[in-house]
Amino acid sequence: MKKVIPCYIVLSSLLFGLLLQTVVFGNEQPAIPEALKQANPQSLKLAIEDMAERFPEKQQQWNLFRDKLDKFQKAIDRFRQTPPKNERAVENILEKYNTFKRAALLSNPLVSEHDILFVVRRQYRVDHHNTATLFQTGEINTDSFTGGGAMKSINLATGKVTTLIELKDGIARDPEVYFDGSKIIFSMRKNIQDDYHIYEMKTDGSGLRQLTRGSGLSDIDPLYLPDDMIAFTSSREPKYCMCNAHIMANMFKMGPDGENIHQLGKSTLFEGHGALLEDGRILYDRWEYVDRNFGDAQGLWTVNPDGTNHAIYWGNNTNSPGGVIDARPIPGTQQVICIFGSCHDRPWGALTILDRRLGLDDREGVVQTWPAHAINRVGKGNWDAFMPVNPKYEDPYPLNDTYFLCSRTTGHGEQMGIYLIDRFGNEILLHTEGAGCYDPMPIKPTHRPQSIPDRRDYASKTGQFYVVNVYEGTHMTGVKPGSVKYLRVVESPEKRSWTGPSWGGQGVHRPAMNWHSFENKRILGTVPVEEDGSVFFEVPAEKFVFFQLLDENGMMIQSMRSGTIIQPGEMTGCIGCHDNRRIAPPKIAAQTPKALTHKPDKLEGWYGPPRIFSYLQEVQPVFDKNCMSCHDYGTKAGKKLNLAGDMGLTFNQSYHDLWRKGGIKAVGAGPSEVQQAYSWGSHASKLVKVIRAGHKDINLDAESFDRIVTWIDINAPYYPTYLSAYPGNLAGRSPLTPAQVKRLAELTGVPFAGLANHGTKMGQQVSFDRPEKSPCLKKFADKNDAGYKEALGIIRAGADMLKKTPRADMPGFSPSDADRARNQKYLARRKTEQSIRQAISDGKKIYDAPTN
Repeated sequence: MKKVIPCYIVLSSLLFGLLLQTVVFGNEQPAIPEALKQANPQSLKLAIEDMAERFPEKQQQWNLFRDKLDKFQKAIDRFRQTPPKNERAVENILEKYNTFKRAALLSNPLVSEHDILFVVRRQYRVDHHNTATLFQTGEINTDSFTGGGAMKSINLATGKVTTLIELKDGIARDPEVYFDGSKIIFSMRKNIQDDYHIYEMKTDGSGLRQLTRGSGLSDIDPLYLPDDMIAFTSSREPKYCMCNAHIMANMFKMGPDGENIHQLGKSTLFEGHGALLEDGRILYDRWEYVDRNFGDAQGLWTVNPDGTNHAIYWGNNTNSPGGVIDARPIPGTQQVICIFGSCHDRPWGALTILDRRLGLDDREGVVQTWPAHAINRVGKGNWDAFMPVNPKYEDPYPLNDTYFLCSRTTGHGEQMGIYLIDRFGNEILLHTEGAGCYDPMPIKPTHRPQSIPDRRDYASKTGQFYVVNVYEGTHMTGVKPGSVKYLRVVESPEKRSWTGPSWGGQGVHRPAMNWHSFENKRILGTVPVEEDGSVFFEVPAEKFVFFQLLDENGMMIQSMRSGTIIQPGEMTGCIGCHDNRRIAPPKIAAQTPKALTHKPDKLEGWYGPPRIFSYLQEVQPVFDKNCMSCHDYGTKAGKKLNLAGDMGLTFNQSYHDLWRKGGIKAVGAGPSEVQQAYSWGSHASKLVKVIRAGHKDINLDAESFDRIVTWIDINAPYYPTYLSAYPGNLAGRSPLTPAQVKRLAELTGVPFAGLANHGTKMGQQVSFDRPEKSPCLKKFADKNDAGYKEALGIIRAGADMLKKTPRADMPGFSPSDADRARNQKYLARRKTEQSIRQAISDGKKIYDAPTN
């Protein structure tokens, strides 16, 4: 029989419920607190289950954690379903939960059974680029160095912190623990008068010894190698970033006691944050650009410990992030953990896991990011797209394939703390103190990777490159078999000095070099390509070079826009041009590639011995001989395109007009993406099309034609050197002083200072060769006008100054005293490098000389 509940009981229950809701919760149900929403017991459950599987000997402990977590889960779910009006109740449960969460995650033997090494320091000062942390003595940003730091260890089981070394006015940085866990190598700078050098000590802080020395040079990022040699990053080849004035660094190597320091990398900017891969190669981040923009040219590369086989690992053609840095391999996987940062930022950003098997660029190779939403910035925006990311991460260290240590902002300004992070979504602060904590890693034995035998012959001066088939690869649309006849080798030299004023190319040119791109070029020569697309050739060792494919007319079909390096005695090569690095090479025919059946070809020079390319010396004579009767000042054709060689404030007249008016199609400091064949260069340039179609009665001889197309194909450079005779004047090139330029602007109404950039719509306004033809003087109808005479006098004074002190595009050029001193420092360091090479060949040892 169905039981009937009297209606008054039902009504009474409803009234009681309404009364209870009014008394306890109020008339409106409170919103769920944000902290309650973010609590994620499920992530902690996954971590506990993972630890239970990995460390079954602690099963009793894991069971206790399971029981407690179940109770917290129920309490949190209850509060989410029915939020209490009393906020303190939520705070209490979350405080207890977070305490429990910390205890559970700290029970992980990966962090609890070994002391954790870390560095205490301030975050580096804001500067030009994420690599600008050296603040080297005698450089533009020395005063940005801020001392005060320490290297310490912490036992997370007891909370005991041990100071290993403390520096009142200095900084210790970049530690690495030796394979058996007995000692630490690191970089240290004692004060602002000192520079960073490599030191070593035992893990208890005893036995400190200095391995490298030297004034006006910096040594950072040391790394123990499998054969007990030591790799590190150093400014021992003093060079500067092409887009500003900051000292750069390359990878070097030395013996266990600091002997025989010699160079591993020769890229033109920065190589740092080395880490060992399982196969013994060094994984490092590299910032360099050839015919591309400065901001997104910092990806991951690999190299053998002897400096051979530099190769792209990930991110060379990705526009965002601007910097892929501080990578370490994740044990037991083919993945790495790294930082996705920005160009104009400190070396922090989003924590990221990469798997290059999924893709070598853009989002497809990104497995996971912290914070999670940072993945949406990959491949979007520009090179500084990761600057707004918050929180910010730095110095990742994988404990295994799931758990990671890192530095992370704590929420208190720029202070960083040591965090434990896992792939389930848990993040806990382990420790912080002072201005911040960096470089966390366990002090324990680690696996020693295999040692790769040296392939370098220090007595040799050349190496050998081969390409199996130049037609194999991406971005070769429209390139028919047999169309490639030659391969050209071009060097992109280093920048050895800088100026104050700049030219606004794609970035800051200090001094002006080209209309848009940053590099000067040296043509080393060409070699023939066989009918089957193979090529085998010899190249001078230790030059930063790139290759171009040429047709039967010597016109560029395709060009590299990154550099490569060959070590003495090394032989290395490619399957094709821009070949796909994620697929197996195509099956080679039964017959050996034709080029590999004979000795390597020697480079055939370009109208003489290899030399730095100068537009004024190599190209302008062609226009002077063939074009000046029509394309000059005061002519109808000259108004359309003036090809006169008259010197202007920064460049000469013809160069200015050809770039500004689009007569050529050079890529300049182009985009990060690989460009299609024939998409830029002489084949795509209007000037060359007009010449080839026949222009008036002009018939260029083969050499004249070749000089024009070669200039365009190597990206239409202008100046042969970064050295300057006028480092304090406009664009670092003008013979007129700032005061003279200012006065000339007042007299003529021409905003000269605002024209020192590639975006100018105004033509060249000054001619130092024929001052009276200077376009800026057209304002004056009366040549007896006092203003005209004064303006003309200023230009003539500039012409006289050029005769007395030729600038870098002219014969007789001599650099300024400051540039000469920097160049001498460079040459002295190269001499030291060569003497060390000889010592290695002779089986001797050379050490850094002691300094005061």
